Amino acid sequence: MVLVTGGARGLGLAIATHLHELGARVAVADRDADALAAVPSHFDRQVMDVTQPDAVKAGVADIVSRLGRIDVVVNNAGVISSEPFVNIMNPAGMMMDYGRFREAVAVNMDSVFIVTSAVVEHLVTRRGKGVIVNISSISGRGNEGQTAYSAAKAAVNAMTVTWSKELGRWGIRCNAVAPGFIGTPSTQAALSEDALRHIRDNTPLRRLGEAHEVAQAVVAVVENDFVNGVILDVNGGLSI
Repeated sequence: MVLVTGGARGLGLAIATHLHELGARVAVADRDADALAAVPSHFDRQVMDVTQPDAVKAGVADIVSRLGRIDVVVNNAGVISSEPFVNIMNPAGMMMDYGRFREAVAVNMDSVFIVTSAVVEHLVTRRGKGVIVNISSISGRGNEGQTAYSAAKAAVNAMTVTWSKELGRWGIRCNAVAPGFIGTPSTQAALSEDALRHIRDNTPLRRLGEAHEVAQAVVAVVENDFVNGVILDVNGGLSI
């Protein structure tokens, strides 16, 4: 049984779809009830705001009570956040707003902690093996104009390695998949065409990635029982 957060559209839906095609039973969680309603009925659908601990704990408990267990969680929920740290074109609000910083960190980092905590409690209580896959980003290395997003994804990488060390003794593996620039609607909305062209020109494969290629990477770290504590880059060689 696999739980995919942020799974109602884009990368999350591609991951959920690929897992389903390989025979997994998949629960899709998303805070957007309308988008979730449009998800195919062969998925279990759970409305869930992954930034709210009580809601997540209740949602995980509901999935377990109905479906029996959660073996794998894919922490995909998040939003691309792009904002310069200093904007001299806006003298009245030159520095990045702390509220927006915190909001981006909550969605991209806090949610990973909250969801993983709820799922791991379930796994440890029933003494079952499990797999955590965190969707990180190439921006976790630091990316100009993405202070909050980069900080959050770097923290996701650090939590991944920490949990791989702590949870391995219970048979729970933790890995991350760090995509580069994937041709999803959210990427297209977050970056200008000039920026996208620059990325393509500097990627050895000369293209953006595709959502199914990230999904394949998720499956790879789930299926190999000796992969633990890995941050798997899926970026066409952009980080070389």
